[in-house]
Formats: sequence, C-alpha cells, structure tokens
Amino acid sequence: MKLFRPIAIFILAAAMTEVAGQAFQQEYGAPRKSFMEVAAMPNHPDSHYRLGEAATLRVTARAGGVPIDDVALYYKVGREMFLPESFDSTVFVNGEAVIPMGSMDTPGFLACQYEFTSPDGKRSADLVKLGFEPERIESFTAMPSDFEAFWHEALEEAREVDLNPQYTDVPDATDERFETKLVRLHVGKDKWMQGYLTFPRDNVPHPVVLCPPGAGSQHIFPSDYFPKEGMIYLKIEIHDNNQQLTGDDYEAERKKTEGYIERGMESRDTYYYKDVYVGCCRAVDFLCTLPGWDGKNVIVTGGSQGGALTIVTAALNEKVTVCAPFYPALCDLAGFLHQRAGGWPKFFSGNYRDGLTDVPSHQAVETLRYYDVVNFARMLSVPTFMSWGYADDTCSPTSVWAAWNEIKVPRQCDITPSSGHWRFPSSQLKCLKWIKSQLK
Repeated sequence: MKLFRPIAIFILAAAMTEVAGQAFQQEYGAPRKSFMEVAAMPNHPDSHYRLGEAATLRVTARAGGVPIDDVALYYKVGREMFLPESFDSTVFVNGEAVIPMGSMDTPGFLACQYEFTSPDGKRSADLVKLGFEPERIESFTAMPSDFEAFWHEALEEAREVDLNPQYTDVPDATDERFETKLVRLHVGKDKWMQGYLTFPRDNVPHPVVLCPPGAGSQHIFPSDYFPKEGMIYLKIEIHDNNQQLTGDDYEAERKKTEGYIERGMESRDTYYYKDVYVGCCRAVDFLCTLPGWDGKNVIVTGGSQGGALTIVTAALNEKVTVCAPFYPALCDLAGFLHQRAGGWPKFFSGNYRDGLTDVPSHQAVETLRYYDVVNFARMLSVPTFMSWGYADDTCSPTSVWAAWNEIKVPRQCDITPSSGHWRFPSSQLKCLKWIKSQLK
C-alpha cells in the first residue's frame, strides 16, 4: 500500500541515481565497504567509567584497507555541550591515534569531537561521549507540591470538551488489509490536533498505539508498521496544521507555529505545551472509544519531543498500559543554569538558538518545573522501555539519564553509545518485542 506520495522530480532524480549506480557496478563492480573505514573505541567498551577513572579514545582509520599514517587528528575534549573553542591534535601512526579524554569527579558525560582529512582529501568527523557513573546523575528540577493537582485539573477541564472527531478518507494508505483516515480531534477548549489513524480491516479486537511527533511542525505520514503487528495506530501532529495542504500553502501554515517552544512561558497556565500535554492524553481517550480497541492495551511511543510526550501521556492518562519513549526531549531543563548539559531545547545555555526564552530566567524556571519530563518520569506507574544513544547532541544523554534515574516502575533500557539523535533498526525491533511482551 502506498503511504507516501513522492513528487515527480524526486522519482526522476532517484531513477537517474539508480541508473548511474547500476552502470558503475556493471563496469567496475559494487563496493561492499567504505573506502575510508574509521572506528573510535574507548578503553571501556561500554563507554561507562567510575568517577576519577582515566578514559582514552583510540581512533583507527584505514583507507582502502591500508592504515593511514602521519595524518593529523584534531580533537576537542570537555564536558558534554561545554567543549573548548580550540582543537588539540595528535597524529595517526600505523592507522591509530589515541586521544586522552581525562576523567570526571561528578556524575556526567565527557565529550570528544574529532576530525581529520584523509590522504584523498575527504574529511571524517564524529562525536563520542563517555559516561561517568551516569546512574548517579540527579536532576536539578524539583517537583512542585501541587504538580499532580495542577495536571489533574487541566486534564479534567479538557475532558469536558467533546472530541468531535472529523474524518477524511486517505485512499493512498488504504487497501484490503488496512484502512487509514485523517482524523481531526477537539482535544481542549481552544485546541485541535490532527492525526493519521490506521487500523486492520477485520472484526478482531486490537491494542491501540499513540505516536506523538518530534519537534517542529512538519508533515506527518500514515504508517502500517504497528497495524501489521495487529495494532490500531494513531500518529498525531500537535499544532493542528492541515495535513492535506502541500507546498507553499502548508509552509505558510507551518510558519505560524515557529517559536512555539517558548510561547506563553510567562506562566504555567499560558505555556504552549499545556494544551499539547493534555491534548495527547485526549488522543488516547479517543483511541479508547474506537470499537476495534481490545479494552485492555494502550501503548504510547515516540522519539525526541515525541519521547517526552510519551512519558507525559503515560504519566497523566490512567488508560495507558505501556510506555516506550526514545531519547526523550524536555528533560532536566534547568541543567545549563548549573553548568551541566540540559535537555532539548537547551534553555538557558546561551549557546544554542533553540534555547532562547522570552521571559527572565527565574520566571521561566518556575514555569518549566511544571513541564519538565523528569517530574512526569517520577509519576510513571506503567512498565517503561527507553532507548537512547550517547552521541546525541540534541537530547543530551545527561538529561535522559536524569529522567531515567527517577523511574521507579519495571523498566528496560536499550543504550547504544554510538547512536546520535536517531535509533538503530535493532533498537526499534527490541522495543517492539518488549511491547508485545507487555500486552495483556
């Protein structure tokens, strides 16, 4: 079934690339390896160290199978997201260079950014982070005494509004096995959300899955990934951008949401994410009204901002039974005020454009205590699977660990030190297997 509608120029470009690739393969043979093979290995393979323990990073490089020699390797080493401006350097000898990473005396992460230019003139670069007793990382975010009461009231108020679902057929994502509809939901007094709902075309009860989106306001697309596993799936867009618009029309609508991450931060009651948090909960309520729901299993899963909204929704909505976030954003937001890496959007960092606030820091901190995912992690009451990587410079591993260390329910983690702000297919498969193991 067709889930995406590619434009003609993309098809043409892809076809030309494929033809050129086929011609190259027929004439010269298909390369099965990269010409430049680079690996960076810390002296602890799991990238975990005790406080005070010295860490080193061994970088190996081979060009066409031959170790490079007498090539300069430039590197910066420092606390995560606090790297120095200038580079140090060393030299590859017989394909190997060793970078002294040093140590830490408080729990956290050291980062190393390195780069070099190979003899054929191509640049190689990477980011590596090493954890020092990350299981001891504590959040700087305190939970307000009325935190749970505030969110209970907000959700109950939203539940007084009729969801009023409005459906649009999506023929390109519908076939004899699955049906897809674009649904628009009234999730709060002045808040609407849209999403693609895909469900198996049978009369068998199914678990339901909500997938909140990553940051921004890009188009979302239908997917049959979970429906193929016998689940009803709703992928939502949190800004109510009309998903049927394309091109300049959609871009004009999308631009209206720019800067939403700091919008209304002067108060916990006016912050943009308030309607988003309760809106995701209402999307779960909607899924639980569907006649195909099995009445037992409600799964929430997403990555980045979607990972944050996964934890929030699982903490607030009593219907959720399974929580599976990937590299969640919005964790330990006050970190940068304490000279430690905070979570996306890196508020108070002074170095990242995303992290600007429109109100004084003390006022922003007071508002954000009600939105920091660490506090929702403290509230979780359902089994949780979380996956993240250490080379992530968007949602820092320090901030993710700060949330993970607050989770008290049965949990399973999948840590892949070399991954950045993305996941390996093996992590997704491990998550799916775990979700199935939790079904009632």
